[in-house]
Amino acid sequence: MNVLVIGSINTDFVVESNILPELGETVFGQDFAMLSGGKGANQAVAASRLGASVAMIAAVGDDEMGRRETKLLKQENIDTTGIHIKIGVPTGVAVVNVSQGDNCIIVVSGANAALTVDDIRNQQDKILAADVILCSLEIPLECVVYACRQAYKYGKHFILNPAPAQDLPDELLATPTILTPNLIEYAQIFGLPENSQAADVVHHFKQYSQENMAITCGRHGVLYHQHGYAQRQSGFKVNTVDSTGAGDTFNGALAAFFDMPRREAVRHATAAAALSVTRKGARNGMPFIEELKRFIQEYQ
Repeated sequence: MNVLVIGSINTDFVVESNILPELGETVFGQDFAMLSGGKGANQAVAASRLGASVAMIAAVGDDEMGRRETKLLKQENIDTTGIHIKIGVPTGVAVVNVSQGDNCIIVVSGANAALTVDDIRNQQDKILAADVILCSLEIPLECVVYACRQAYKYGKHFILNPAPAQDLPDELLATPTILTPNLIEYAQIFGLPENSQAADVVHHFKQYSQENMAITCGRHGVLYHQHGYAQRQSGFKVNTVDSTGAGDTFNGALAAFFDMPRREAVRHATAAAALSVTRKGARNGMPFIEELKRFIQEYQ
């Protein structure tokens, strides 16, 4: 599959601690690492490692972090000629707090927020060459809407990972081939009460019969629609070390396997996400294709 990712590039500063601090609280951490991140870049790496031919349209600052991230993406066999260098703004950063397999994240968008529709329009050859275009919401919304329209215009599959959660125009609810929110993002998209539980989300999802929806539910797997019916792909039981990047792995894998029947594509993407949480770091756990094949075979 030829996958075009239009999205964010960050450098992640990861701190590990026994507990996540409460507001105003200081806690001691046990480990620190500077890692590569950004939902777009992570999804591009996941797709590339699983055999897709991947290109990226994104923005970085004219700084050491931007040069570092671009170099690392090239090393993952990703076409980086669509990465624009923005003068006067820093490369995006994320501060990730990890504790006992859970995490909380603060993102400073930097150059990601400076990506423009013209930046995408000037990479028309990449749009035309793509089988699948994959976007998330760490870039300006007008860029996502434009990418969606281009995908529809040229008959390309369009995957929208609506994260971080925000209100979406109707066009981005109806046009994409598939949307991939988690439970919290799904509740916000459809205006469910803030105190909605997982069961409330599942009940709403079963009444919502559109084909363009797949909800990631962590270790519980994925809910999706097919042929007018709600389906469930069960989660794969693994030893969770760090859940950072699991959603990005799922989305990148879904794009890589999008030429499979929906059921098989979701199964492979769920398995890839499960493998990704068994090692520290958003990218460190992202599997390569042979590793994923062995995992699925052994799990049967």
